[in-house]
Parts: sequence; C-alpha cells; structure tokens
Amino acid sequence: MEGTVNELISYALDRDLVREEDIVYTKNSLLALLKLEEADTDGFEPMSEIRPLHEILDELLDDAYSRGLLEDNTTTVRDLFDTKLMGGLTDRPSHVIRTFKAIQEDEGMEAATAWFYAYSQDVHYIRRERIAKNRTWKTATEYGALDITVNLSKPEKDPKEIAKAKKASQANYPLCLLCKENEGYAGRLNHPARQNLRLIPVTLAGDPWYVQFSPYVYYHEHAIVLSSAHEPMKIRRKTFERLLDFVEQYPHYFIGSNADLPIVGGSILSHDHYQAGKYEFPMARAEVEDTMTLERFEGVEVGRVKWPMSVLRVQGASKAAVIMASEHILNAWREYTDESVDVRAETKGTPHHTITPIARKRDGRFELDLVLRDNQTSDQHPMGIYHPHEEVHHIKKENIGLIEVMGLAVLPGRLDNELEQLQEAMRSKEPSRAILENEAIAKHHDWAMGILNRHPSFDGENGKVLLQEEVGQVFRKILHHSGVFKRDKKGQEAFKTFMNCLQ
Repeated sequence: MEGTVNELISYALDRDLVREEDIVYTKNSLLALLKLEEADTDGFEPMSEIRPLHEILDELLDDAYSRGLLEDNTTTVRDLFDTKLMGGLTDRPSHVIRTFKAIQEDEGMEAATAWFYAYSQDVHYIRRERIAKNRTWKTATEYGALDITVNLSKPEKDPKEIAKAKKASQANYPLCLLCKENEGYAGRLNHPARQNLRLIPVTLAGDPWYVQFSPYVYYHEHAIVLSSAHEPMKIRRKTFERLLDFVEQYPHYFIGSNADLPIVGGSILSHDHYQAGKYEFPMARAEVEDTMTLERFEGVEVGRVKWPMSVLRVQGASKAAVIMASEHILNAWREYTDESVDVRAETKGTPHHTITPIARKRDGRFELDLVLRDNQTSDQHPMGIYHPHEEVHHIKKENIGLIEVMGLAVLPGRLDNELEQLQEAMRSKEPSRAILENEAIAKHHDWAMGILNRHPSFDGENGKVLLQEEVGQVFRKILHHSGVFKRDKKGQEAFKTFMNCLQ
C-alpha cells in the first residue's frame, strides 16, 4: 500500500493541497489513519502518472476492508472512511477563507468562486466521478429548452445500511445537514462525514451566513447559502434583502429560495438556506409577456413571465425599491383568493400562499422573479392541487422545488434503468404485454403505448432519443400542473386580475 499512499500524496501535491514541506507529516498522518507501519517516509518520490482520485481511494479502501479497518464494505462506511482520509489533506477553514479573499481582492469574485469550486472537487467534497454519472439532456418547448437530469450521483443505500442507520446514534449534533457545525464533522452511519467541507462567510442583511457548494451539484457552481442559525425557512421582506445583498456581492451568480410551506417548499424547511450558482436557467431566459409600473415604487417594473408556472419579474435600478415592491406582492398574494380558478389564500385559518423568489443582477439592474405558490390539496389531488398529478407519478411525484421551478428537472435515478428496459419492451413484437409483465416498468404502460401510437417508427437509437424527448415533455406537463394560474385564456385573465390588484 505504500505505493498507493505515495500516489495519494502525489495527487495532493499536484492539486496544491499540500506543499513539499508537508510530505513527511502528511504521509505519517495517512499511515496512522490506515494503520500502516512498514513504509519508508524518506523514500517518497512524486509520481508523474497519477490515476483519478476515486481510483486511488478505492484501492486504499479495499485494502482497509481486507484488513478489518472497515466494519462493512458498504458505500456509507466507505464514504465515512475516505472522507476522513481526505479531511487530512484539506486545509484549515481559516486558510481556505484567506485564500478565497486574496483571490477575490486580486482577481475578483468570479475567480474566487471558480477556485473554491475546483478546490471542493479536489478535496473530494464534490465527488467528480459520481456527478459524471448523471444523465442530462435538453427538451425543446414553447418556453425554450428545458434542462433534464436523471440523478445518479447520490448512491442508493441497501436495506442493511438503512437498518443499521436506524439503530445508530440519534445524536442531535449537528442539528441538521445545513448547520455550520457540519464543517469538519466526522459523521456517523445516519449522518454524512464532512471533514472536507469548507464554508465561506458572507454577511446578508446584517446577519452572518455561509457559502458552500452542494456535494451533489446539478449545475455549474451549485452553491448552498446557509444561515449561521438553525432557524426555519421563512419568506419575508428580509429574504428579499438577503437575496439582493448576495447578488450585489456575487454579481455573476443567481440566488433563490425554496418556498416556506409544505408541498411547495424544499426538502429541508427547518434551516433557512438558499441555492445559488453560476448558471442561467431556462426560466431566466424566458421572455416577459407584458409589464406594468407600480407607481408607489419608483422605477420598478413588474412583468408577467412566459412560463408554465406563474411568475412575476420585478426589475429596478434601486435595490430598496425592488425589495419594497416584492414585499408588497408577497403580502398581496398571501391574502389573495379567486374561487373561479381554485385559488384560495387559506382554509379554516391554514395559509396556502407563499412565493419562491429568485434574484439576479442583469444589465446593472436588480431583478427578482417571484413564483406564486399554492399548497392546497383536494380529494382528487391529495398530494397537492398545484403539484405533479398522479398521471405523471410514474416519472416523478416529489415536490417541485426551486431548481425545477426554474426549468431544470431533477428526476429519480430509478428512471435510468427503467427507461432502458422500457425501450427494449417497446421494440418487442408485443410491447403492451412485455411492459405489463415487467414489474419495474408496468407503471409506464399507458404512457409508453401513447408514445408508440404517436411514433410508429420507434426503434433502435431513435427510440432512446424519443423516450428522452417524451420525458422532457412530461416535465413540461409537471410545471403546468404546478402553475397556479394556468396558461389557458381563463387562467391568464385571472393572472392579470391579480396583477391589477397590485396597483
């Protein structure tokens, strides 16, 4: 194993994670973690040919398991151990922050985030080899091209892992996956290791927040911006202040928040946080169909965006005016009811209305996209009226959060294998029977037969492309389901009525 340890140190030297003066110290630290004693620390020579990091780590983990250092050879246990190894190659938080700020001062914020993004990959916090597994494509629609991703980067746990995790310590430290206390945390079976996580401090509306990258990036420089306090998500005036403060400091980034109500909110509502990054989503490219000026907010324009969900784009040169106009729209929406289109502010005192806000700077002006959300349920749609309906659950039935609101589908990993099997069944002599007899894909039967009726030439590589196109069109339908004011004449007239009440 000495050669593999030396290869890991060579990797660290090549990526500037350590310096030549650190070699002996680093090697001894790795040997201690790996419980190896026979290596000669004076014999180190940098290697010119270095394998990808995950291959080096896999070899070290295989050896550690064979020697009884790992209790199991599951993905969870291996992740806990290789993160411990990489934690020893990750600089102290204070040094990382100093480097980030030095690059920012010398080269600008865009260069600083580019460095931090590369660094987070180099220390294996963002696992390049897993991200590369995701399936991605684009689907053309009347709203522009939608981004489709089948998420294969997050490994699935086997039943044994799940059972062990339930029996593991239920410690309440860190309080959640988004708390700042995760930085450097060793992890446990039911909480990921974070020795290689680093945070960059940022002040938003006078409060301490932090920037990190998502370990499962769905787009370029996919960042998480999290509060230093473990407090629930809440959409309010201060949210708009924070979002616009952020884009003032990170003008090359967008930033947005999930909504703060169940069904229309994100997966973690217990800790206030936003998502940001250097990426232009399909919704950002969508045109504004008509605009109006809110006279009480000087220089602010509000436009209705051509998008399947109900979006108002607020623009202005004055940050304060954009914030005040957005607060006005939020307050109006929270109290707005239009029974003619099933829009209700509350039911028996339970509120239904909130907003998913997305901020950016464009052409020197501040911009907030305010996506109107409604979390009502009904007997027909118990999971949510403005939620993916049952007809599309074979593709996706989870909540539509911030990323998908903006036009990037994050679809479950099961689809990768299911679509492959479905393609084969659809090419058989009796596709209906072949699909129904396969438990894994039977749920896709009606959808698949509709595709065959529309595309009788379905075959070969053409079949794969057609299936991807059809999945993209299902995502388009999901966005329509989630839109409060529908894209038909009645829905758009109702949307205009709401806009008129803002004057």
